[in-house]
Amino acid sequence: MKARLPEGYGGGAPNNMNALARQAQKMQDEVARITEECEAKEYDATVGGNTVSVVVNGKLEVTKIDIKPEVVDPEDIEMLSDLIMASINEAIRKANQDKESKLSQATGGFNMPGLF
Repeated sequence: MKARLPEGYGGGAPNNMNALARQAQKMQDEVARITEECEAKEYDATVGGNTVSVVVNGKLEVTKIDIKPEVVDPEDIEMLSDLIMASINEAIRKANQDKESKLSQATGGFNMPGLF
């Protein structure tokens, strides 16, 4: 004797799974597009009253550092190091924030580690 499900139950499961798989693939494609777009962008940050500026790309690689001569003091290398570090960290923060914001919009806030 075969068990039978009431009408309307169980018959749509394969279709629902296919739709879910298509939706996940679409979301994954969108995430890949956004990631590629963000990696191509540049993010800059300036600190110390425009004395130190840094540019990083979306891959979080420093592509440019600009230091004004007036901030270079051989007696205070530590301050220069702090300014460089602060500007790099700010540029990286901007890059991460931009990418996270765009990815959150694309995924509707859905976050599954390892999937996206």
